[in-house]
Amino acid sequence: MIAIFYLVLQILKLYSYVVIANVLISWLIAFNVLNTQNRFVYSILEFTYRFTDPILYRIRRFLPNLGSLDISPIILLLLIWFIEMCMKLYIAPMIF
Repeated sequence: MIAIFYLVLQILKLYSYVVIANVLISWLIAFNVLNTQNRFVYSILEFTYRFTDPILYRIRRFLPNLGSLDISPIILLLLIWFIEMCMKLYIAPMIF
């Protein structure tokens, strides 16, 4: 049970890194630092989009339209942090 607890925590942490990478890559593409014609850049961008867009799309449905400002990754990172803290505060004492 302890191993599953730590595995879920690590998966949440890795997913937050993927969300951050998605934001950074999208900024670099928007400012023409990275070119999507490059095969490697495109494959990393597609990987991060496939992992983050289904959840970010659900969050975007509830957020108001803020123009070009997208705060859904921030909401997702806060949600991941909240889940991690709830796991550490409520589930960890039951396991240990």
